[in-house]
This record gives sequence, C-alpha cells and structure tokens, in this order.
Amino acid sequence: MAFRCQRDSYAREPDDRGTINDISVLRVTRRGAQADHFTQTPLTAGTEVQVRVDWERRFDHMQQHSGQHLITAVADHLFGLKTTSWELGRLRSVVELDGPSVTAEQVAAIEQSVNEKIRDGLPVNVQEMSLDDPEVEKVRGRGLPDDHAGPIRVVTIHSVDSNMCCGTHVSNLSDLQVIKILGTEKGKKNKTNLIFLAGNRVLKWMERSHGTEKALTTLLKCGAEDHVEAVKKLQNVTKLLQKNNLSLLRDLAVHVAHSLRSSPAWGGVVTLHRKEGDSEFMNIIVNEIGSEETLLFLTVGDEKGAGLFLLAGPAEAVETLGPRVAEVLEGKGAGKKGRFQGKATKMSRRAEVRALLQAYVSTRGAEEWGPGRLPSAPALENGSPRTTESLGQ
Repeated sequence: MAFRCQRDSYAREPDDRGTINDISVLRVTRRGAQADHFTQTPLTAGTEVQVRVDWERRFDHMQQHSGQHLITAVADHLFGLKTTSWELGRLRSVVELDGPSVTAEQVAAIEQSVNEKIRDGLPVNVQEMSLDDPEVEKVRGRGLPDDHAGPIRVVTIHSVDSNMCCGTHVSNLSDLQVIKILGTEKGKKNKTNLIFLAGNRVLKWMERSHGTEKALTTLLKCGAEDHVEAVKKLQNVTKLLQKNNLSLLRDLAVHVAHSLRSSPAWGGVVTLHRKEGDSEFMNIIVNEIGSEETLLFLTVGDEKGAGLFLLAGPAEAVETLGPRVAEVLEGKGAGKKGRFQGKATKMSRRAEVRALLQAYVSTRGAEEWGPGRLPSAPALENGSPRTTESLGQ
C-alpha cells in the first residue's frame, strides 16, 4: 500500500501518516506526479522498505471524502445548491454551498437522501480517463492543477455522481455507515457552510454526547429530557444571586469608604485589600470619599496571586506613581484624572507598593502639595506618612 498525498477539485485532502521500516512518516507532499515523504530519521537510498499506512486515519479520510461527494451530488440534485469548496477537518467537515441560506427542511431532506443511498449500498468506482475521452465532458469538476500530467482520475458513485478527484474513497457507500449533518453556518458572501460527520466520526460524536448527557443527568438530578429547563432555572437563580451580590457589594463599598475617610491615616497613604470585589467596587469607594487629600491604594483578588488594583489621589502623583505600581505588581494598567487602575499578577508585592508610596510622599513637603493636599506636617508620625491596611474577608 502506498502513501497518498492527494487533492481533488474542491480542496486538499489531508495526507497519510504511517511508517517506513518502522520510521514515522511526519508528512507527505505532492510535487508533480511524485510524492515526497518526510520521515523522522533519514532512510538509505536504494534500501528495500516495508510501508505501513495509518489505516484508522486513512479510512476516516475515505469516509469523510466519499461523504462529501455524496452530499455535494444530493444537494445539487434536490435543490440546485452547488458546492464551491469543502474542508476535511480534524473533528468535523464542512461543505460550502453556493447559496445565502439553507433551510432546516432542506438540511433534513439532504440528510435523509444521503442515508437512503448509503443503505442501498451503491458501489463507488474509480477509473482513469484520457483528457480527450468524450466521456470526460459528463464528469463534474472544477479544473485540474496547473502541473497535472497524464490521465485524469474519475470517482463515480453508481447512478448518483461522477467527479474528477484524486483523493481516497470507499468502494461502496455502505462503508460510510451513516452521515449526520450537524447544521449550517453563515459562510463567505452569499455562501452557506453545511457541517457534517460521516462513518466512525458519528459513532464517536454519539459516544461523547452520551457521556455528556450522563454527566448532566447526575449533576442536574433529572432526566435528559429536562436538562434544558433545569439549566434555565439555574441561570435565572444565578442572575438573581449576582444581582443581589452586586447590590450588597455596593453597600459594602459605601460603608468601607466612610470607614476609610474617618481613619486616622487619612491624609497620608491609605491601602485596602479584599479578596472579593471588582473594579466597580474600588471605583465606588473612590467616588464616595474622593481622594484629593491622600494616596488611596485599593486591591481585590488573591492575596498572593492575580487581582485588580486602583491608585487614586492627586493627579500629578498618580500619573507619576501609577506605571511604577503596575511594574511592581507585574501587571498592566492605565489611568487619567487622578486614577490609575489595571490588572496585577503579583498581589504578594503589595507591601512594596506601600513602601513606594510612602517614600514618594516622604520626599515631598507640605508646600509642594499645597494647602489641603498631601500631606500636612501633622499628618506625619516619626517622619513617615501614616498608613493603614484593611483586609476584607
């Protein structure tokens, strides 16, 4: 058996895998009529070799490719929907149809027809023809590669379709077992993508779906027929809880703001960290109390991991310190009008930020900050700004 590196008139079929003398074949490419094999280690020229094709991969490609030919022929015959391209994907395959939309009724009719033909066990034949053979005119195709040479290869599904193709195919439609059309998606301009599975892929898809169904039955404690309603109820409960939690968090932010405002450390450097919270929580605090007279450093998240931060205070100070705070916390941020906020990856370095802020304030006297600004002489204790660290639970 030889390795194949093929392409048909719509798309390139994935190449084969396997071994040559037990050496893995990593890739096969076509160069004119020649197939180039890329192996894990070199082979000695002139050596007699034993070739083993990865049959599971090859047969999967055969099922999907013959399935595409069948879908293409049926879609054209039933509804005049021409195939403009197709893709043999790793998990699913896609046929691009020349039409802005395909109805659910059309999809159902195509699926029913292709599976009827599979049950009929129609033979699939491969033959080579000369380009000047009159029969070539009856064969479907979209042209040949520029470097094509020699006869053309025609794949025929008995009484259904004949198509120029050099890909791999089953010898009888019964080898496809079944085709399942999963649905459609909007494609390129005025195109519709029809998504399908053929053969063993359908069985694997059913196995995955059944496993998911069993897991949901255990988690939701109801039968499969009630899964959707059970999830909808959970979503509604979750939305209500989130709404209530947000309301409580806002109330808490207002309470925390008043507490910080009355803190003896106000007028120096004030810090706060909570495990629970978000950017809105921190901004509510700043909005509630203002921060023109202090440097306010707020953080939420994991004390030693990632989280969010907000630095508020006099615009000039925040503009200078904000990027440095983000750097210390190994994060990123942006700011304007006396606020700088962002994401951090190293909340464990909050103490270093406090030290940075303290050092900054300590190097500036009351005259530089101006009346009512950071910090006045009485706001200093033992030559250092007053600070506070509040840990929320």
